[in-house]
Formats: sequence, C-alpha cells, structure tokens
Amino acid sequence: MKMLDGVRVLELGALITAPLAGMMLADLGADVIKIENPNGGDSFRPYRGKSYSPRFAAYNRGKRSVTLDLASQSGRSALLALVKRSDVLIENFRPDVMARLQLDWDILHATNPRLTHCSITGFGADGPLADRPAFDAVGLAMSGIASLFLDPANPELMGPTITDNVTGMYACYGILGALYERERSGIGRRVEVNMLESSIAFMPDPFANAIMGGQAMDRLTRVSASQSFAFTCSDGKLLAIQLSTQDKFWTGLLAAIGYRELADDPRFVSREQRVAHYVELRAVLRTIFATAPRAEWYVRLERHDVPFAPVHTLPEVVTDEQVVHLGTFYHMRHPIEGEITAIHNPVRIDSGRIDSERPPPALGEHTAEVLQEVSEAQARS
Repeated sequence: MKMLDGVRVLELGALITAPLAGMMLADLGADVIKIENPNGGDSFRPYRGKSYSPRFAAYNRGKRSVTLDLASQSGRSALLALVKRSDVLIENFRPDVMARLQLDWDILHATNPRLTHCSITGFGADGPLADRPAFDAVGLAMSGIASLFLDPANPELMGPTITDNVTGMYACYGILGALYERERSGIGRRVEVNMLESSIAFMPDPFANAIMGGQAMDRLTRVSASQSFAFTCSDGKLLAIQLSTQDKFWTGLLAAIGYRELADDPRFVSREQRVAHYVELRAVLRTIFATAPRAEWYVRLERHDVPFAPVHTLPEVVTDEQVVHLGTFYHMRHPIEGEITAIHNPVRIDSGRIDSERPPPALGEHTAEVLQEVSEAQARS
C-alpha cells in the first residue's frame, strides 16, 4: 500500500536522523530523492574502500540518489527546481547551514509555498548551545537517558544508537502531521525537531516520577519497579524475565524455580518489599538460575506463565522461530551492489507490509534520471 504515493521528498544531510525520517516516508510510498555531495556523499557510505556500507544500507532503502554541489550556483539552481515540484524537504544541518547555502525557509517557502521543510538539529534553532555539534552520545548525556544506564563507579557507554533514531522518528511524525494539515490549508509548514527535546520526550515516565513524584532516578529505578532481571544459566546462556506488577507472576516464578520458601522471606513478602530489596533478590535469583541450563528454564517458566525471553545475540534474533514466522528480515538486490538484508517496516496496514521495494541507492545513481524529469516538467509548464 503506497499511502504517500505522489508525495515527493527531498532529503539533505547524512548519517541517521534525516535518512531515517526519509526512509520511513519512502516505506509509506513517497518518492524520496536523496541529495548528496558529489565528493563522497553520505558520511555513512564509506566501507572497506567502497561507498555502500551496511550502515548506509540500514537507513536508505527506498530512495533515489542525486549528486548536487549545493555550494555551486548550478547545484543550488537544480535543487530549487526540485523544490518547486516537491512536497517535503528534510535536512539535519546545523542551524546556520541552510542560510549560508541561500536555501533558508524564506527562500524555500517563496519557491514553493506548499513545501514542508523539516529542520533537524541537535539543540534547536537558537539558544546557548544551538551551534554545537551533536551526535547520539551527546543526546544520551544531555537528555538524562545516559544517567539511567551508566554505573557512576564505572561509566561505559554501550549499545545501539537511541537518540539519533528517536529524533528521526519524531521528524517523520511531524512531517506527516504537516502534510495532513496542508490538505486543509494548502500551506506548507516549517517543522523543527531537535535531538535534545526528542530524547527527553522519549522517556516521559522517568521525568514524571522525578519531577512530580520527587523520586530519585538511577539505572536501577525502572528495573526494580518493574522487577526486571537478567540471569546467566548453567550453560552460560542468558535469560531475561520481568515480573511486572501482578502478584501472579511472582507466584509463578516461585513455582517455576521450586523455591516457594522465598515467599516467607521478610525482604520479599510483598511487591513493595521486593522493589526495596531488588539487589538482594537479584543476588538470590542469580544463584538459583545458575543451577540449570537455559532450555530447562524455558520449560519451567513457560509452564507457570512467567514473562521471559532468551537474551539473543543478533544472529540468534534472525533465526528465532517467532521472528522467522513474522518474516521480519528480507532480501533486496541492488543491480550493482548485490544482495542486501533488510528489516521490514514493523507497521502493517490491513495485514500487509508497507515498506519500499527499492534498494538503497549507489552514489548519484539517479542523478540523470531525476534531472531529466525536472527538465521535462519545466518544458511542460
């Protein structure tokens, strides 16, 4: 289903935030034209001497690539010609870059009053930090997200990007709202999204508890409240469980592990006590789960309806029976670069998939094609 069929999107910028927003719109059927500098293109492209990395492929399916030097008069003119016939322009430059390129909102809006311009920045268009560079670790730190992961005694950043991805998703959300509103007003809007506020908005619960509830928040606050644990089993494999707020899950766990006497331990007699003594409970359960292999715990926990899951490595995710059943991963083939493994858009409409069938583009792959389209449209107008 191509819900955005007929919508043309120009994507400027690189790395994650703008490319992710563009890819999400492409999955919905938009014609996304990725504008890249002829000298190397998107910063995520380089890989072992080539310009088609797995990182680039991850965020750029469904697009056409056009190379333009926006610092040149010819490149700027070509872009404005595209702007006249587009619905959305997304960029993730620092606040002053579009003005220096003579492509700021006033110029874009004058060129095409129906254009939605989405500007993605690190800290917003103005303010004391507006001109600073921002990447995922910066967003994690300033938003408070990192404080809920790090051990102050041994601080180590780890894991996948969070704030970059969240910001790209909020950008897509804002663009879709602006496009819907344009159907009533006929006027394009300027959508502004920044990494700092997107990251803060991503976790309303901790802020509500910290500000309204006066609760001190740290890396154990949520896991203790939700009674979430990860354990190493006797075969070295990892397992995660979450007992949540229902007493039946605690009762089920006791039955599964065969230690019903824990129910009489004064530290664990109620949910409130188990939250307060989370570290002690975790230590007890670690010892118990280390006595049997993970496959045995599967059977026991499932029998007693305890919420659990294996802690998969990424290759294990791909072969998990539920993931295979859902068909989450699929293959695309680029005519030059070969086969690519992609992840389906998780949204389904009327039980059908909605992602794009176009593989991530080679650098400048569609420059001649797109510029010819613009030339023909100009000739007709």
